Amino acid sequence: MSIVEGIAQIALSVRDLPRAAAFYRDSLGLRHLFDAPGMSFFDIDGTRLMLSQGGEPGGRGTLLYLKVGDIDRAHAVLASRGVGFERPPHRIGRSPQAEVWLAWCLDPDDNPIGLMSEKPSA
Repeated sequence: MSIVEGIAQIALSVRDLPRAAAFYRDSLGLRHLFDAPGMSFFDIDGTRLMLSQGGEPGGRGTLLYLKVGDIDRAHAVLASRGVGFERPPHRIGRSPQAEVWLAWCLDPDDNPIGLMSEKPSA
């Protein structure tokens, strides 16, 4: 049995904290929790997202995947809010129970965000 109970927090570096916070709050619709000097915190279904000013944002080594129930609807809503996508939602894999769908967008600092959804296998 693992002593690790789950993910408590994910950290992303950003260049312009107010701009990034506005994107995560207003475009993605995440609930803002609190601010600290050089940082802003949001809730993603019980996991904290920490945006911190500094570091080197935009690296493809750190990826944030957000789970959505209906990827087509999420894509449409976020696109209507001005969120740009590399391409429309597409199936990336299939298990016996479900198809895994993904759509990539970028935050204002080029941090990649994957919207991920599972659709029942047909």
